[in-house]
Amino acid sequence: MRFAIIGCGVIGTTHAETIAGLAPRASLAVAVDTVPERAEALAAKYGVDAATSITEALARPDVDAVTICTPSGLHADGAVSALDAGKHVIIEKPVDVTLDAARRVLAAERRSGRTAMVVSQHRHDLASRIVHDALTAGRFGRITSGVALMPWWRSQDYYDSGGWRGTIELDGGGALMNQGIHTIDLLTWFLGEPLEVFAYADRLAHERIEVEDTAVATIRFAGGALGIVHGTTAAYPGLTTRVQVHGDRGSAVIDRNELVYFHATDGDGPAYAYGANGGANDAEAVLTAAESATPRAGTTSHTVQFEHFLDAVADGRPPLVTVEEATRTLALIRGIYESAATRRPVELKEVLG
Repeated sequence: MRFAIIGCGVIGTTHAETIAGLAPRASLAVAVDTVPERAEALAAKYGVDAATSITEALARPDVDAVTICTPSGLHADGAVSALDAGKHVIIEKPVDVTLDAARRVLAAERRSGRTAMVVSQHRHDLASRIVHDALTAGRFGRITSGVALMPWWRSQDYYDSGGWRGTIELDGGGALMNQGIHTIDLLTWFLGEPLEVFAYADRLAHERIEVEDTAVATIRFAGGALGIVHGTTAAYPGLTTRVQVHGDRGSAVIDRNELVYFHATDGDGPAYAYGANGGANDAEAVLTAAESATPRAGTTSHTVQFEHFLDAVADGRPPLVTVEEATRTLALIRGIYESAATRRPVELKEVLG
């Protein structure tokens, strides 16, 4: 599959490296950026063409798919254009910054018959898959609660480094929309449909941004579970992200994308545990730790998800992170923002409209 990369900044560079590492299944055909120097630099690195217009790239017969790596508030425009041009699409997170924009992408995907996928690479982590499989199998019993923690640090220089960072129009939000979205996405993947949220959010440690650098929220899920979200870019010097899932028959903790605790009691049989005092299954623990700690050579954080995308297109099936799934995560973040602004609980069906 031959790709065009739309947006040649930091994340566009990651996409290009990922595609190059998937040869011969994938290759880069053209690098596109409104800043000619950025497009030319990335194109030169991989020996491909450079362009400053997405229209030019979409007209090329040697482009089968595009990756959207522009500022978040421009994602839908690029994705809709690509889908309408008959190209498959990978959209860097978030799908966009508003639900109306996300709906436009969903409608374009449906009328095009092409595949669209939103980046949420941590769903493909081994730890995440182990926990999700256990949840699907009911191994934790009734799910009672979940926690998503993202105590990060971003300096003022980070926000000052790009005119779009920290803006409502193009960033769409702060600590949750830009950084915490991965952790929130895992929480919704694990716990299911969020129904209601109550939240606070504020800018507490940064200047010259329009969005929050700290937010906390409580969530009620359709299955009855209760959740907590804490996301910040004001926790110096920055700590690790963590997702916890708890049920009446077991619990799991993912920290820094690795499974650090897993305990599931299956039926009336003996307890199975990984990381639980006195009950660890050593063989499973060693296997999990080894696979989590040893990435394949020549891969990036996005490689497994891009491979999944190629398989989904080849097999004619939906990817794991569809536009619809990404829209659900976006709706929760929008609900958190609305609750923080109104100081009242928000039912997410009100947000979705």
